Amino acid sequence: DVRSKEANQVAQWIKANNKVTFVDWCPTGFKIGLNDEPPVRIEGDDIADSPRNVVMIANNVAVSRVFSQRLVAKFDLMYSQRAFVHWYVGEGMEEGEFSEAREDLGFLEKDYLDVLSEGSGDEEAEDEEF
Repeated sequence: DVRSKEANQVAQWIKANNKVTFVDWCPTGFKIGLNDEPPVRIEGDDIADSPRNVVMIANNVAVSRVFSQRLVAKFDLMYSQRAFVHWYVGEGMEEGEFSEAREDLGFLEKDYLDVLSEGSGDEEAEDEEF
């Protein structure tokens, strides 16, 4: 079984050996949760029975597409039509906060693009065993 201490040590090793790169505003980069319950087997499913499983939710440069194609485009479309603005203003939000939120989305998108343009450097990394 995997112990919490072991999982955290591996995450620290990955960070210490520069195996991943994080943006400045995301200093930790890892959230580890362990579950002792085995996955449920569903009849007729093609997935093999297993005593344990793993899930990784990654925040990487592929997310930049979500910002540029989904969030930003939808925000711009809805704000241009003033959709739902009255609800937010009625709850105490100021109109200027919408433009600030749009700027923040732009900065976030730019951060991801900067990380993408720097390159991952995986090709040059040496193979190391933990």
